[in-house]
Amino acid sequence: MAPIAAARSVGAAIFVSLALAYFICDRRNNNNKKKNKSRKGLIDAIGNTPLIRINSLSDATGCEILGKCEFLNPGGSVKDRVAVQIIREALESGLLRPGGIVTEGSAGSTAISIATVAPAFGCRTHVVIPDDAAIEKSQILEALGATVERVRPVSITHKDHFVNIARRRASEANEFLLKNRGLPLNGKDTEKVNSDECDGYNYSSLFPDDCQGGYFADQFENLANFRAHYEGTGPEIWEQTNGSLDAFVAAAGTGGTVAGVSRFLQEKNPNIKCFLIDPPGSGLFNKVTRGVMYTKEEAEGRRLKNPFDTITEGIGINRITKNFGMAKLDGAFRGADREAVEMARFLLKNDGLFLGSSSAMNCIGAVRVAQAIGPGHTIVTILCDSGMRHLSKFYNAEYLSQLGLTPEAAGLEFLGIK
Repeated sequence: MAPIAAARSVGAAIFVSLALAYFICDRRNNNNKKKNKSRKGLIDAIGNTPLIRINSLSDATGCEILGKCEFLNPGGSVKDRVAVQIIREALESGLLRPGGIVTEGSAGSTAISIATVAPAFGCRTHVVIPDDAAIEKSQILEALGATVERVRPVSITHKDHFVNIARRRASEANEFLLKNRGLPLNGKDTEKVNSDECDGYNYSSLFPDDCQGGYFADQFENLANFRAHYEGTGPEIWEQTNGSLDAFVAAAGTGGTVAGVSRFLQEKNPNIKCFLIDPPGSGLFNKVTRGVMYTKEEAEGRRLKNPFDTITEGIGINRITKNFGMAKLDGAFRGADREAVEMARFLLKNDGLFLGSSSAMNCIGAVRVAQAIGPGHTIVTILCDSGMRHLSKFYNAEYLSQLGLTPEAAGLEFLGIK
């Protein structure tokens, strides 16, 4: 009986081994099928970006510092997610029609993303951009077929702030459509859109004859921005880390990224700490840490000059947007321009990561969090875009020299790490 029992045991072991091997092979094949499955057009290619270990920062801090590679989206930035969400929701609601013009006031990245994805929805793009933004952003927008207006930077309370002009352009596009159809403007000289009126001037030369009206994307106040990250970026981070992360940190411009991700992660696990990293000239650090953003004298609209004092583009603000208002934050850190410049060069040299200014600031935030909570933790941040659209300023040696920001660090000593 012993030999028979032994034979049976061997046979069972062989069967189990074969079954396990079949299961592993089948699982691998299914995974490969998922990976190799083609996506339906540009829109499906947005999101599901890699989460990578930033080796140099992880090794230096004793934490696992992970970066979400949003620069690998088709439009080159995290704002691709926002552009898709805004346009899709506007089309579904009927506020935007195919053939319509999406208008936006943007320092660059959101505008580029809208100009990238709008044609996939059958729409056009009109962008108003401050003239102190890196010139390559305007060049990219024009190459993508967008109409671009460069205007002087002024306070958001001024009627000619780039965001307010973009809002008016949407109204004017709707007025243009109605006039072309020979329809009355509700007995008035102006037509409202998104609760705003055009200013009465004739801007018909900005719009093609077949224009189907306009829609103001309103990335600062449109909660589609928040939803893009609450429904997309946040869940992706949770899945990619298997829920094993201790902290998330990012800067805020519109506030959609830090709000959507922080709210999702803290709803999944309240023990995950979420932080803001804020550049010079922004009041959000004060708001998060002290509850007061600025004194009355510092409020936007009372300043004589542009309130921002940073070379990092697309982040930092002196008001609470609807998107930022959705954030759930445990604290905030301040970052400096020199730190961002040094960090960008450090990551390029040590990790091969060629990152934009906001991405560099986010990495400053990740190190600050690591220093605050100590080694052995997992920290996630956002790598918003690459350095390709920051060549004329953030990566321009002459420009940095004029500001006294020529990089000098050999390592991370600018953050107190030797």
